[in-house]
Amino acid sequence: MTLSRLGLPTLSAAPLAALFAALFAALVAALVVTGCSPTLDWREVRLEGTGVVAQFPCRPDRHARVVVVAGNSARMEMLVCSAAGVTFAVSFLDVADPAQVATVLAELRAAALRNISGQQLDSQPLQVSGMTPNPQSARVSMTGRLPDGVAVQEQAAFFVKGLRVYQAHAIGASLAPETAAVFFDGLKLPS
Repeated sequence: MTLSRLGLPTLSAAPLAALFAALFAALVAALVVTGCSPTLDWREVRLEGTGVVAQFPCRPDRHARVVVVAGNSARMEMLVCSAAGVTFAVSFLDVADPAQVATVLAELRAAALRNISGQQLDSQPLQVSGMTPNPQSARVSMTGRLPDGVAVQEQAAFFVKGLRVYQAHAIGASLAPETAAVFFDGLKLPS
């Protein structure tokens, strides 16, 4: 049965090709306009019990361990996921002594650099909506190597609200500026 028997107009090959070309162009334009990325599916995640809201490109897993920072043991919780060759993490710990907050921020920053045997490329003041101002709060760019020798780029943010200290990391062999911007700009501390 042909299309004309069904009462539908038939198209010759040239107009049909033009129609498909126009549909394809519209699809490509829609993907460009919406910023569609098949590997990064950004979503806002309210991290229960943490006081932080973050944008993750994947569903984060939650982990916890006891760490020693500024000479004291503290439980550090981390939400982490990997997508497109980049690992994204937000972690936090509570500090018992307000006088130790700046020291803990500085030690976490130094540990991040040590963990990749790295070199700091840049440090900028950081402002996260709802954070407690602290001179040690910063967004840092680093380059280095993992223990297995793989070269990595890392950006990290260190900030505080009250006695809770936060760090957020994006680390991978390559870290696109727009990917890092979505992750770090999405950090919020609602009241």
